[in-house]
Amino acid sequence: MTALFQTILLALNIYTWILIGSAIFSWLYAFNVINSHNQFVNQIGTFLYNLTEPVLRPIRRVLPNLGGIDISPIIVLLIIFFISSLIKTTIAPAFGVLLY
Repeated sequence: MTALFQTILLALNIYTWILIGSAIFSWLYAFNVINSHNQFVNQIGTFLYNLTEPVLRPIRRVLPNLGGIDISPIIVLLIIFFISSLIKTTIAPAFGVLLY
């Protein structure tokens, strides 16, 4: 059971970093800091978009329009933090598993 909980927590941690990377990439792209005509840069952007958009899209539909500010990644990060904390403090101890 420990391996299952640790794998779930690792996946949530990796997705957290993917969300952060996607947000930073979108800022760099929006402010024209990176070369948008570079094929490698476009592949990275497409990869990050394809990984994050299925999770962010439903949240964007629910959130009110805040102009040019997109807080959906922050909402997803809060949800990930909540799920991680729930696993560490409630679910894992209920199964007798001690997580770090």
